[in-house]
Amino acid sequence: MVTLSLVLLFGFIVALLLKYRAVSAGAAVASLLFGFYLANTPAAGPINQVMTALATAIGN
Repeated sequence: MVTLSLVLLFGFIVALLLKYRAVSAGAAVASLLFGFYLANTPAAGPINQVMTALATAIGN
């Protein structure tokens, strides 16, 4: 559940950045690809644990 919520949140933020031209379309695509490939590395587990811990801390 946390992963889907974060995907929606970050997607919304990227959409706002694109709308207000704070970031170019190329930079948004590069960020998307970076996240996609990062998810396939061993770093994905610790990043997921940190984000889950932060979401739990904020929720409490």
